[in-house]
Amino acid sequence: MKAVVLKGYGGPEVLDFDEVDDPTIGPEEILISVRAAGMNRADLLQREGLYPPPDPKPQHEILGLECAGTVEALGERVTLFRKGQAVAALVSGGAYAEKVSVHERMAFAVPENLSWAEAAAIPEAFLTAYDALRDKAAVGAGSRVLIHAAAGGVGSVAVQLAHWMGALVIATVGTEEKAKWVQSLGADQSVVYRSQPFLEAAEAKGGVHAVLDFVGQAYWDDNISALVPGGVLVIIGTLSGPMASVNLGRLLQKRLTVRGTALRTRPLEARMALMQEFSQRVLPAISQGVLRPLLDQTLAFDEVAEAHRHLAAEQARGKTILLW
Repeated sequence: MKAVVLKGYGGPEVLDFDEVDDPTIGPEEILISVRAAGMNRADLLQREGLYPPPDPKPQHEILGLECAGTVEALGERVTLFRKGQAVAALVSGGAYAEKVSVHERMAFAVPENLSWAEAAAIPEAFLTAYDALRDKAAVGAGSRVLIHAAAGGVGSVAVQLAHWMGALVIATVGTEEKAKWVQSLGADQSVVYRSQPFLEAAEAKGGVHAVLDFVGQAYWDDNISALVPGGVLVIIGTLSGPMASVNLGRLLQKRLTVRGTALRTRPLEARMALMQEFSQRVLPAISQGVLRPLLDQTLAFDEVAEAHRHLAAEQARGKTILLW
């Protein structure tokens, strides 16, 4: 099969196609013939050598954490799917390929109202956002939530989910155009961080119960200030850097909780439990059109280097998808 194999680390120029063996499948795994793969900032980090795949190390380092396609083969103990069925899946790597294998409980049947690109935009973004809001921050009706990078792949989903959960949503973005867009997704207020301090917006609402942060170092102090006593800061990314000077006294005084989240490094059992909860609680709303995957652009797999450049430029609204 063809796959985008990393043979070195660096810029988009290191992305190249190669012929590799088809993946093998275990007794509880399915083999997916990939039609579309979602892109994530984690792909950029892995390309640069900053986000290695979990052990055991694969023979070929192939990018990609989510995909959609048809079931080509079944392990002997698979019970959830049939050959030819349309599925989407969260994988630990390998989605930038014509085929990928995954445990059956890390996949779900694609709702009939979705295209291949829309289906591939779901697994990483929706599970990350749902986990951050529900499990890490216990967001629900009446909560006030501050969501950074709200126009990105995960951020735009988090805005929708938080609104769906009954929360008041403050969203930070980089442009006025994006500000209007995230309001159409359910944000009660959008803040263009280049012209307005997001802390002012949060304080005007009496503070927030939860912050979802993709920025890290540069936002640390204001994130802590924005939280009400007992609030939760969920760190999903560190775009501005991973190091921050922490005033422990402020954490103690306000009884704050700081939690980090990442899907890829969790044990398989934990990821399967999250997938099953998502499939039961959130996927029906996607099937009904209440929640929707958001596409910035779709590109052919042979345009993968250009897709990486686009994602790195931080101009995207929603997900960038690669199509075979």
